[in-house]
Amino acid sequence: MTNFCLLQQSVRMGHFLSLTTLLYLLVTSCSGSPPSNFILLFADDLGFGDLGCYGHPTSLTPNLDRLAADGLRFTDFYCTSPVCSPSRASLLTGRYQTRSGVYPGVFYPGSRGGLPLNETTIAEVLKPLGYATAAMGKWHLGVGENGMYLPTRQGFDHYLGVPYSHDMVSVFTGSC
Repeated sequence: MTNFCLLQQSVRMGHFLSLTTLLYLLVTSCSGSPPSNFILLFADDLGFGDLGCYGHPTSLTPNLDRLAADGLRFTDFYCTSPVCSPSRASLLTGRYQTRSGVYPGVFYPGSRGGLPLNETTIAEVLKPLGYATAAMGKWHLGVGENGMYLPTRQGFDHYLGVPYSHDMVSVFTGSC
């Protein structure tokens, strides 16, 4: 419980916690018991008040509301970029997107690059701790030749999703 209190205090004080430190605090807060399951939800263009659990008067989001009621709900969050690819890179690595080179724009089907393979992702940090990992939905961090930048090459055990935004035409024909 002490670790959770430290996490709350650090978030309130506006300190930047590295991804590794955040994971350590989450996992060790339940020391002596099996690691807790957790899900990170990352939604594009979702505002604070767009969900029922945050007070939207007409938006019906019963499943997300139930997750919020039964789990840990954060009320302050900052992203490092207003566009998709850089903010996803930052969330998955715990580093500013400029350090990984995923900046300033987004990856398109014709883009050559992707999230560099030498970047450590949340999945790569969790695997040695006994976690199984999966990425579901939009990846938007590049495909590369033979799918070299897809989530399963970035530490995730499973991937079910699309490599780009739904309104982009993908030229990727390999298996995900």
